[in-house]
Amino acid sequence: MTYYIDPAESLKGSVSISGAKNAALPIIAASLLCDGGTTLENIPKLSDVRNMISLIRALGAEAELGDAGELSINTENIRESTVPYETAGLFRGSFLVMGSLLAKLGKVKIPLPGGCRIGARPIDLHLKGFAAMGAKIKQNGEYIEAKCPALTGAKIYLDFPSVGATENIIIAGCLAEGTTIIENAATEPEITDLIGFLNAAGAKITQDNRAVTIKGVKSLKRVSYGIIPDRIEAGTYLTAAALTRGEVTVKNVIPDHLKPVTAKLSDIGVDVAVKRTTVSVKCAEKKLCRTDIKTLPFPGFPTDMQALFASLLSVTDGTSIITETIFENRFLHVPQLVRMGAKIKTDGRTAVIEGTKYLKGARVNAPDLRAGAALVVAALGAKGTTEITNANLIERGYENFVAKLTALGAKIEVGEDSSAIETAPEIEK
Repeated sequence: MTYYIDPAESLKGSVSISGAKNAALPIIAASLLCDGGTTLENIPKLSDVRNMISLIRALGAEAELGDAGELSINTENIRESTVPYETAGLFRGSFLVMGSLLAKLGKVKIPLPGGCRIGARPIDLHLKGFAAMGAKIKQNGEYIEAKCPALTGAKIYLDFPSVGATENIIIAGCLAEGTTIIENAATEPEITDLIGFLNAAGAKITQDNRAVTIKGVKSLKRVSYGIIPDRIEAGTYLTAAALTRGEVTVKNVIPDHLKPVTAKLSDIGVDVAVKRTTVSVKCAEKKLCRTDIKTLPFPGFPTDMQALFASLLSVTDGTSIITETIFENRFLHVPQLVRMGAKIKTDGRTAVIEGTKYLKGARVNAPDLRAGAALVVAALGAKGTTEITNANLIERGYENFVAKLTALGAKIEVGEDSSAIETAPEIEK
């Protein structure tokens, strides 16, 4: 898929934010623990979500996604403990069913996960947690196998507050015998949402700063639950509005989840207005200034917004510095932005961005989901037409992306990918 983007006037209007992909995937995985039927609302219609639905169907679940984003799941016939290789390789979230199957069936065989190539993202912390709970784990080729007739509660310290490991261990701990305590756990809103879902289904989970305590129960009941809105989608539209010097309101959001993003927008000179379920930005004709960003686990600045701010800071006054602490390979957008005239130098996990007056339309390639979204944002304010190939990666994380941007004034056409682009220019290091 290719996006053809012409420079837009300042984006203006309002946009309703969809359910969070990064909350939906672990909650769908966790629904495998529930007896009988589960109904999830505000589910975004994305390829990653559809892949997760296909995966749980392959395990024996019945799952139907309705037009309004309601997902009905029935787990009565789950018997299969081997995750299909073809499906698991399509997205990183596939690994989240490991905790569910291990807790429910006492065994699991699962391929190493796929997804965007933004860093190593090792699964060792997941496996460390399961082993502490009594699982016997071995790797057989590209598969991980784990067995444990009955998981037992344990105290688990995570060397790094990994979101995926925290989620997987929480899910597994729900049906374990005794109490599981995760220390140095991740605290992202999507984890809080997972805990909210599981507690609604009868789990006994509490959060205290970076400690999560899970008291095992015999079973989980059927439940109806609504997914939180997607903070990264909201941040993307706010960033696009700032880069085009527009005026945009994102609706159906939880403003507290957006504080790291709105704080940085305020720092560079964007006017930000917050209400109960909306955030608005306005910066018509304003000069925006530099800032420094360091990605950190929540409540720090989200790594998923780093590339988007690289686009924005490329056209602000002064020199900005971005330090990426979460993933070691998350500057894949930089060569593409350089093709568009951005002045960026990288050194390891640091990018130095010298603001320029404007970017130029060019032929670029989306190397991953968020980098692709960053290229779209850059293209909206560039001079000339931008062609973004591999744009299907972008739609893994944004529901109705083109339609929503078009409603705000963007000029985007969608076509098939053409031939491969030339090698991006060398970046100074």
